[in-house]
Amino acid sequence: MSESESINTEALEQTKAQIRALVNEIAQLAKSDLGPAEFYPAFLQRLVSALAAIGGAVWVLGEGRRLRLACQINVSNTICDEQSEEAQRHSNLLSYILATRRSQLVPPLFSAEREEMGANPTPYLLVLAPIGPEDDPAGLVEIFQRPEAAPATQRGYERFVVQMCELATEWLKSQKLRELSDRHSLWAQADQFARLVHESLDVRDTAYTIVNEGRRLIGCDRVTVAIRRGRKCVVSAVSGQDTVESRSNIVAALNELTSKVAAIGEPLWYEGSTDDLPPQLESAIHRYCEESFAKMLAVLPLRRPKSEEARAVELKRHEASAERNESNPIIGALVVEQIETDLPREMLAQRVDLVYEHASRALANSLEYHSVFLLPLWRAIGKSRWLVEARNLPKTLIAVLLLVALLGGLFLVPTELKIAAEGQLEPVTKQYVFVNVPGTVTRVLVEDQQLVKEGDILVETYNAELLLQLEDARGERHATQERLLAARRALSMPRLTEDERTKLSGQILELTETLKSLDEQIALRQQQVEQLQIRAPISGRVLMSWDVERTLLRRKVEAGQILMAVADPAGQWELELSVPDRRMGHVNRARQDHPDLVVDFVLATDPRRQHQGRIKYVDQVTRVDPQAGHNVLVRVDIDEEPLRDALRPGAKVHARIHCGPTNWGYRLFHEVIAWVQTRLLF
Repeated sequence: MSESESINTEALEQTKAQIRALVNEIAQLAKSDLGPAEFYPAFLQRLVSALAAIGGAVWVLGEGRRLRLACQINVSNTICDEQSEEAQRHSNLLSYILATRRSQLVPPLFSAEREEMGANPTPYLLVLAPIGPEDDPAGLVEIFQRPEAAPATQRGYERFVVQMCELATEWLKSQKLRELSDRHSLWAQADQFARLVHESLDVRDTAYTIVNEGRRLIGCDRVTVAIRRGRKCVVSAVSGQDTVESRSNIVAALNELTSKVAAIGEPLWYEGSTDDLPPQLESAIHRYCEESFAKMLAVLPLRRPKSEEARAVELKRHEASAERNESNPIIGALVVEQIETDLPREMLAQRVDLVYEHASRALANSLEYHSVFLLPLWRAIGKSRWLVEARNLPKTLIAVLLLVALLGGLFLVPTELKIAAEGQLEPVTKQYVFVNVPGTVTRVLVEDQQLVKEGDILVETYNAELLLQLEDARGERHATQERLLAARRALSMPRLTEDERTKLSGQILELTETLKSLDEQIALRQQQVEQLQIRAPISGRVLMSWDVERTLLRRKVEAGQILMAVADPAGQWELELSVPDRRMGHVNRARQDHPDLVVDFVLATDPRRQHQGRIKYVDQVTRVDPQAGHNVLVRVDIDEEPLRDALRPGAKVHARIHCGPTNWGYRLFHEVIAWVQTRLLF
């Protein structure tokens, strides 16, 4: 074997290996789950490479069973231009081949005798083979091959293309089965959606079923239902959310958008452009999309379906008008959004229409059901029929008798009206320790609960300005006194004229008055200096509400500030009750006959033991507390002996004031009765 023959054999084997590899790749493509947009280009590229062809194209049947170009490699523009005559003749050729359902080789520049058989306007050999079942092809493959090959080689091209089209047919069958499976799954989901959405007549449950099950059926990111209230639509349910926050920006924007769409009455499909939208919708949809980041948005007004009577009447007049509902009242809106998903408009519209039909009917039925007058009453009556059934009648009679007895007891059994109040224990003899002169605290000489005597120093303060004023007054008094003595000595001297004596007498009188005034100032300043030492006003026990030493030491205090209190625990004690102003009417009416009403009370520290006292004073002024509201101070005289071990100033007590006889019903519900009289009957 020569060297050239060896090289040709090796090249031939490499070519065969490449073709086998491409055939295997086409076989793998036929078994894959690729869609038409991915499969046809990959299939055609490998087929053209395996045949070493000039180019090729895949034609598939579209709407109206017209061939459309799915993909192409090196196809002339004249063939792709539908307006050209060559493209029309070429299209007739493809239609004829598809109608014969057989593969065929078409020579270059071939033209059939009949126009409907088409022609090959290209300078290439056309290898044509249908794709799909023999009885119903779905398209065909067209290969542009060089025409100089031998007839046997050309028939080999045809056989190879037919075999590859058989693999593509297997892919088409799997696609068809997958579509049928998806369609079956879709109808199963639609059947489940229809059953669930019509299961309940509650408006809220129906709305949430529509959005959650509708989102699953459509395959979008979010579905929302808004119900029309008057002229506005209000968002009632959002898929994936248990509640709707009506005050949020996104819900407010969606309320505005659905209200405007419902006012127009036409469906809105937004895919990023607002050029074709009415001007009243542009701002609303921009505002909502800024909040929701939706790429695609559909807002469909939900209309109330026609009744069977109306459909029957219109069906007699015009069959088409019976199916339309454009004139029906709008009851809400269905909002479908795509944020991350990217379903095509055609697929989305079909699924949305399916959800729309069931949603409008289910929501209309729920709203009509809830519009029935006194619906809760009729439902309660309907559910209560089992009470009068034969087997339940004895139990019902017993329950009715018990209820009558209870109501009779509430209104016939006498009791005593008791008004609840909160308060605290306080000794009668108690005085607060005030700051009389402003200053800075230097020492705190007592502790909480320490026994002191009247006049004992409790707190020492310091006021440098006051001490300086005292020293200035003393210095000025000394200077004035020296001037007075000098004037008196001068007046006693001989040889003074009458005018000089008169002048000196007036000066002495003026200095005497000035000295008297300075003495009063010194006495006042001295008294204020003494008040820098804050003393106990009475003998008793020191009561501090906070740690005075840690809080006020080396800090400035102002006149009138309360530092602590001193109480005599050995004396009498009393209750200070804060009675709510709304309850004082019962107390005042009862005090008209018995001013010293009995008061029962318990200590918060010992609620097991009950004690009694009597009212001795009721304040005539209503006080306003930031926490307790309007209340009146009531003082209660008590017996200290049973409480001797528990007497502690400020101890919290719970009290009830006896306000005369009444019945149990009024005692338990007197505040409810007062609320009704104030808020409803007034």
